Amino acid sequence: MKDSVYKLVELVGTSEKSWEEAAKLAVATANKSLRDIRIAEVVKLDMHLEDSRIVSYRARIKISFKYEDD
Repeated sequence: MKDSVYKLVELVGTSEKSWEEAAKLAVATANKSLRDIRIAEVVKLDMHLEDSRIVSYRARIKISFKYEDD
């Protein structure tokens, strides 16, 4: 097995519907500019509130992707 190096980035996705949708949006957005994403780990879930009402769900995720060899 070849040795590898991976980079971690942390992103926050938001959704008016759910934490799952927020996490999916973060991964989908990362897929537009990152290649070879290997792992997406949910680090924290929270909500944005206004007047004691839920406005949006937020999912903080860490994404791992492999560095490419030149």
